[in-house]
Amino acid sequence: MTSTAPSVLFVCRKNGGKSQMAAGLMRHVAGDAVHVASAGTAPGSALNAQSVESLGELGISLDGEQPKAITDEMVRDADLIVVLGEEARVEDAAGTPVETWITDEPSLRGIEGMERMRLVRDDIRSRVEELHARLLRDA
Repeated sequence: MTSTAPSVLFVCRKNGGKSQMAAGLMRHVAGDAVHVASAGTAPGSALNAQSVESLGELGISLDGEQPKAITDEMVRDADLIVVLGEEARVEDAAGTPVETWITDEPSLRGIEGMERMRLVRDDIRSRVEELHARLLRDA
Protein backbone atom coordinates (compact mmCIF):
# COMPACT_ATOMS: atom_id res chain seq x y z
CA MET A 1 0.00 0.00 0.00
CA THR A 2 1.20 3.47 -0.74
CA SER A 3 -0.62 4.93 2.24
CA THR A 4 0.62 4.86 5.80
CA ALA A 5 -2.72 3.45 6.99
CA PRO A 6 -2.49 -0.26 7.83
CA SER A 7 -4.40 -2.67 5.60
CA VAL A 8 -6.38 -5.63 6.97
CA LEU A 9 -7.87 -8.46 4.94
CA PHE A 10 -10.65 -10.40 6.70
CA VAL A 11 -11.17 -13.91 5.33
CA CYS A 12 -13.72 -16.64 5.96
CA ARG A 13 -14.94 -19.50 3.83
CA LYS A 14 -18.04 -18.03 2.13
CA ASN A 15 -17.42 -14.28 2.63
CA GLY A 16 -21.10 -13.89 3.34
CA GLY A 17 -21.11 -13.54 7.12
CA LYS A 18 -18.21 -13.34 9.54
CA SER A 19 -15.53 -11.74 7.35
CA GLN A 20 -18.08 -9.25 5.99
CA MET A 21 -19.16 -8.43 9.55
CA ALA A 22 -15.56 -7.92 10.64
CA ALA A 23 -14.86 -5.66 7.64
CA GLY A 24 -18.01 -3.62 8.23
CA LEU A 25 -17.23 -3.27 11.92
CA MET A 26 -13.62 -2.21 11.23
CA ARG A 27 -14.74 0.38 8.68
CA HIS A 28 -17.21 1.70 11.24
CA VAL A 29 -14.65 1.87 14.06
CA ALA A 30 -11.57 2.96 12.10
CA GLY A 31 -12.94 5.07 9.26
CA ASP A 32 -10.09 5.92 6.91
CA ALA A 33 -7.43 5.04 9.50
CA VAL A 34 -7.40 1.40 8.33
CA HIS A 35 -7.76 0.03 4.80
CA VAL A 36 -10.22 -2.87 4.95
CA ALA A 37 -11.01 -5.72 2.57
CA SER A 38 -12.80 -9.04 2.94
CA ALA A 39 -12.82 -12.23 0.90
CA GLY A 40 -13.69 -15.90 0.97
CA THR A 41 -11.78 -19.05 0.18
CA ALA A 42 -14.96 -20.56 -1.32
CA PRO A 43 -17.31 -17.56 -1.71
CA GLY A 44 -21.04 -18.07 -1.53
CA SER A 45 -23.63 -16.40 -3.72
CA ALA A 46 -25.04 -13.83 -1.27
CA LEU A 47 -24.49 -12.13 2.05
CA ASN A 48 -26.02 -13.75 5.13
CA ALA A 49 -29.24 -11.79 5.72
CA GLN A 50 -28.99 -12.11 9.51
CA SER A 51 -25.39 -10.81 9.43
CA VAL A 52 -26.56 -7.78 7.44
CA GLU A 53 -29.50 -7.23 9.80
CA SER A 54 -27.36 -7.54 12.93
CA LEU A 55 -24.96 -4.88 11.64
CA GLY A 56 -27.90 -2.71 10.64
CA GLU A 57 -28.94 -2.70 14.30
CA LEU A 58 -25.66 -0.86 14.97
CA GLY A 59 -26.15 1.56 12.08
CA ILE A 60 -23.61 -0.25 9.88
CA SER A 61 -24.52 -0.91 6.26
CA LEU A 62 -23.11 -3.58 3.95
CA ASP A 63 -24.82 -2.04 0.91
CA GLY A 64 -22.83 -2.74 -2.23
CA GLU A 65 -20.94 -5.64 -0.68
CA GLN A 66 -21.04 -9.15 -2.10
CA PRO A 67 -19.09 -12.35 -1.54
CA LYS A 68 -15.77 -12.34 -3.39
CA ALA A 69 -12.86 -14.72 -3.75
CA ILE A 70 -9.51 -14.02 -2.15
CA THR A 71 -6.89 -12.96 -4.70
CA ASP A 72 -3.12 -12.81 -4.72
CA GLU A 73 -3.41 -9.02 -5.00
CA MET A 74 -5.53 -8.81 -1.83
CA VAL A 75 -2.93 -10.87 0.02
CA ARG A 76 -0.07 -8.73 -1.30
CA ASP A 77 -1.84 -5.49 -0.36
CA ALA A 78 -2.60 -6.58 3.21
CA ASP A 79 -0.42 -5.80 6.20
CA LEU A 80 -2.41 -8.36 8.21
CA ILE A 81 -4.74 -11.20 7.25
CA VAL A 82 -7.39 -12.22 9.78
CA VAL A 83 -9.04 -15.58 9.18
CA LEU A 84 -12.38 -15.99 10.94
CA GLY A 85 -13.30 -19.52 11.93
CA GLU A 86 -11.78 -22.91 11.31
CA GLU A 87 -13.23 -23.57 7.85
CA ALA A 88 -11.01 -21.15 5.91
CA ARG A 89 -7.25 -21.36 5.46
CA VAL A 90 -4.82 -18.93 3.86
CA GLU A 91 -1.89 -21.17 2.99
CA ASP A 92 0.32 -18.84 0.96
CA ALA A 93 0.26 -15.44 2.61
CA ALA A 94 3.48 -14.29 0.87
CA GLY A 95 5.04 -13.32 4.20
CA THR A 96 1.99 -11.36 5.42
CA PRO A 97 1.15 -12.12 9.05
CA VAL A 98 -1.98 -14.26 9.50
CA GLU A 99 -4.14 -14.35 12.64
CA THR A 100 -6.96 -16.83 13.13
CA TRP A 101 -9.96 -15.86 15.20
CA ILE A 102 -11.99 -18.83 16.42
CA THR A 103 -15.22 -16.96 17.01
CA ASP A 104 -18.03 -17.82 19.38
CA GLU A 105 -20.50 -20.31 17.91
CA PRO A 106 -23.74 -20.01 19.90
CA SER A 107 -25.43 -22.73 17.84
CA LEU A 108 -23.27 -25.24 19.73
CA ARG A 109 -25.21 -24.12 22.81
CA GLY A 110 -28.59 -24.37 21.06
CA ILE A 111 -28.84 -20.64 20.33
CA GLU A 112 -30.13 -19.91 16.83
CA GLY A 113 -31.58 -17.13 14.69
CA MET A 114 -30.99 -13.47 15.41
CA GLU A 115 -29.99 -14.17 19.00
CA ARG A 116 -27.13 -16.31 17.64
CA MET A 117 -26.13 -13.69 15.09
CA ARG A 118 -26.04 -10.90 17.68
CA LEU A 119 -23.72 -12.97 19.87
CA VAL A 120 -21.45 -13.72 16.90
CA ARG A 121 -21.49 -10.02 15.93
CA ASP A 122 -20.64 -8.89 19.46
CA ASP A 123 -17.75 -11.37 19.68
CA ILE A 124 -16.35 -10.14 16.37
CA ARG A 125 -16.95 -6.51 17.39
CA SER A 126 -14.86 -6.88 20.56
CA ARG A 127 -12.05 -8.52 18.55
CA VAL A 128 -12.20 -5.78 15.90
CA GLU A 129 -12.05 -3.06 18.55
CA GLU A 130 -9.00 -4.73 20.14
CA LEU A 131 -7.33 -5.07 16.74
CA HIS A 132 -8.07 -1.44 15.90
CA ALA A 133 -6.45 -0.31 19.15
CA ARG A 134 -3.45 -2.54 18.45
CA LEU A 135 -3.06 -1.21 14.90
CA LEU A 136 -3.14 2.39 16.12
CA ARG A 137 -0.65 1.61 18.88
CA ASP A 138 1.74 -0.08 16.41
CA ALA A 139 1.41 2.62 13.74
